[in-house]
This record gives sequence, structure tokens and C-alpha cells, in this order.
Amino acid sequence: MNTKHNINPAHIKKIYLMAICGMGMGSLAGMLKAKGLEVCGSDQNVYPPMSDELGNQGIEIFSPFSADNIKRAKPDLVVVGNAITRTNPEADYLLASQIPYVSMPQALQLFFFEDKEVIVVTGTHGKTTTTAIMSHLLTELGQDPSFLVGGVAKNQKRNFRLGSGKYFVIEGDEYDTAFFEKTPKFLHYQPCHVIATSLEFDHADIYENVGQIEDAFSKLFDLIPRDGSLHFCSAFPRLEPLIRSKMGKISYFIRRYGTDAVSWQIANYQALGGGSAFDLCVNGRTLLTITSPMTGLYNAQNVVACFSVLEHLGFGLPQAVEALQRFEGVKRRQEELYADEEWIVVDDFAHHPTAVSETIQAIKEKYPHRELVALFEPRSNTTRRNIFLHEYIQAFLLADQVYLAPVHQPEKVPEGQALDVVAIISQLCEHGIRAEGPLSCDAIINKVLEQHTQPSVVLIMTNGSFDGLGEKLVARLGHENTKTRGMKGKFNRAMSNRQLL
Repeated sequence: MNTKHNINPAHIKKIYLMAICGMGMGSLAGMLKAKGLEVCGSDQNVYPPMSDELGNQGIEIFSPFSADNIKRAKPDLVVVGNAITRTNPEADYLLASQIPYVSMPQALQLFFFEDKEVIVVTGTHGKTTTTAIMSHLLTELGQDPSFLVGGVAKNQKRNFRLGSGKYFVIEGDEYDTAFFEKTPKFLHYQPCHVIATSLEFDHADIYENVGQIEDAFSKLFDLIPRDGSLHFCSAFPRLEPLIRSKMGKISYFIRRYGTDAVSWQIANYQALGGGSAFDLCVNGRTLLTITSPMTGLYNAQNVVACFSVLEHLGFGLPQAVEALQRFEGVKRRQEELYADEEWIVVDDFAHHPTAVSETIQAIKEKYPHRELVALFEPRSNTTRRNIFLHEYIQAFLLADQVYLAPVHQPEKVPEGQALDVVAIISQLCEHGIRAEGPLSCDAIINKVLEQHTQPSVVLIMTNGSFDGLGEKLVARLGHENTKTRGMKGKFNRAMSNRQLL
């Protein structure tokens, strides 16, 4: 393979990115441009907001995919996104050419990690929020970190930053690197410190069982240097045995945190109006009380993970608590899109059943006097399958009303393995939950409005666009308010910047 081992970054002047409009690749393009390199790229579907963001930076986009694009661009290096398959016409041309190429994780390693102390945040759930919290706290503590987050951090108004400080905080996951390298992306990130928020089965398109995912995490943990550290959450039982199996083979610092952790324990958690409070107890003694702008026990765990790293690095936690108050969150994580006396609409990226359950609980805590209406689109490679049928039923039992979309692109699911939406609805109805599905986006909106009898919070959960359901629902609510009560809800225009998958 003509990969990074042949490449001297000092000789690279122009870089071409294949699948440039994805969240990660678009951010990498911006980082490379900020580094002073000439950048262009291609994608099949080019639309706002990423097309506008790249255009504003002077980055040319070619579409659709074609070998002629690379010929015209004449790059010194090509970065291949993991959305690119071997049969892509640009991949076919690239492999036959003499142009050096790398994956996105390899490009990050080549151009950005030198002389950096890399903090990798990984786990099945909570990676994006925890990465954003860690980046925010280091910034507030005067460290000027670099970071790359899988969502838009509201404090920074973007999902990446190149700082002059020694820390680079990056969200890392176990998904494939590229078509030419079927290894987890996070194995390229040269971790000095690792936060492991969780470990459960996911990515059913590339992993057959959770044991294979454990192997990927094990390889990541093996990369941590002797002067590094690992901080893991006790709420997920697969992490501790995995880490214990390495005792005697590793010498870096390890800390366990969570509600039942002896060393770093979250105690006395309570939801507050728009946030939460809890005690951080160390070895049985209360170290400090933390007030957080985020709701949900899982977000308390995310905060404590970051505090654990900061304490290990020598930073004062009282200063971190103060800095936390200024954290504005991440787009599409409990993001309020609309609010009036009758309706609140919240957008969230939750799709795995554990995340769905935790998010529903957090929203019920945040809006305790409203009926909770859960809208869900089975879209990811795991959620489209019947693997978690029982778990989804249990998760949705926490809601008052549930409306489910059809499985997204069912033709891409192996025959007989698609999630049985009808079975979920049937079980929910037997338990007294008002539930319907599968329904189209427009049908869901109509049902939500028709069944409305009391102040409600509508929770939209998907890792994709849900056919624009959020925007359409907000538009309908705004129109109804204008027509019937002469009032408009508060509409957060951030929906136009949401990640489209």
C-alpha cells in the first residue's frame, strides 16, 4: 500500500480529500487549511452547511466522484475517508496511480500529533460530549488545546481547533479506518491519556460480537505509555475485567469512576432546573460538590471523567468546577430547538438503546411536569437490526407517547435481521404506552399534534436527518402559534447547522 510510511509531511503542499463533506473529513480539511496547506476534495452529495463552511474557507469541492477530479487537482497527497469503498471511481484511479494516500486517522497523526500530549476519549456512548467538556475545561484553564470533536461544540461554534498548547483532545472510536485498512481509527491516535466512557456492542456492520469490540479497546489500552493514564467508567461491566486482565503487564496510572466506584464516586446526584448537582467523593470523603449545566446521570459521569484527567495532570478542581458553569454543550445533544407554554422540542443524537434510555430519563428530569413524546428513527447500522429489540422496548417504556419511523434503507440490512418496529409498538401498547409506527416523517408530526392534550416535550432521536422532522415540526408549531395565539416559540436556528448523515 502506498500509505503514510512513504510520506514526508514537509514535502506536501496540496491535499485532496475524498468524501470531504462528512463531519470528520470536513473538519480535517479546515485543520489542514489552517495549517497553511492548499486543500480541495470531492463528495457525491454536496449541500449546506458543510458545503458553505468549506466554501467560506476557500476549499474547492468537486462533485460527483470521478477520476477526472483527481487529475485536475494534481494533489501531492490524497486523504481517503472511510465512507469511500474500493469500487469508488476515484479509489480505482488512486490505486493505479503513484499518488501517495492515507486515511483520515493517518493524516491526523502525520500533521497534528507531533509534540502533542493526546487525550483520546472513547466509548460506545458519551464520546462527543466528554470530548467537548474536556476541550472546554482545558481552554478555560488557559491551556489553549487543540481538539477534534464529533459534533459542534457550542462554546467554539465549531468542532475543531488548532491551539498552541501541548494537549490535543480527540474523540476516538473503534470504527474502520479506511477500505484499505480495516483497523479501528483510534489505534492511530497515539494516546497519552484515555477516557473510556463505556463499552457495549455496536457497529454491527463490521463487528460480529462484543468480544471483537473488547479486543479493539484492549489494543488501544496497550498503546498508552508508562507515564500516561486510563480513566474508565464503572457503570459498564465489560470494562473492568478487560482492564484487570492487563494488571501486571502495564504500568500507567488507572482510575475507576462512577456511582459505585470506591476511588472516585458520584454521590447524591440530583436534577436541578436545567442542570444537575452531585458530590464527588474520593476514598469515602466528599472532595467537592459539582453543579453542572447538564442534566442526566450519564452527563455527571462524563464530567467526572474529565475532572479525573485534570486532577491527574495537576489542575485544580475548584477552578474546573467554575469553568464548567460556562460550558454551553454540543449541538444535537439535548438541544432545545423550540419552546413555548405548550411545546418544547429537543433534538438528540441518541440511537443505541442505552443512549435512548438515558436520554429519555434525562429529559424527564429536565422537564418533569411535561408529557414526554419520544420520536425515533432506526438509522444506524446497529439500530436497523433486530439485535436490541427487547432493549428498545424497555427504553421506550419510560416515555408517555412513542412514534417510530420505518427502518432506514432496509435493503441494506441482511435478510431477516431488520428491526421489527411493529413488534416494539405492539409491546409498548400492551404496557399502556400510546405508540404507533412505522410512520413517515409527516405522519409522525400529524400524530404528535393530533394527540396533544397537555404541555409536552417532544424528544427527537436519530443519528441522521429524520427526513427533516425537527425543522418541519418547529415550522408547524410556529405557524399554529401565529395563527391561534399570536405567539411564536423560540426557534434555535442551529438546526441548519446540524450534522446530516
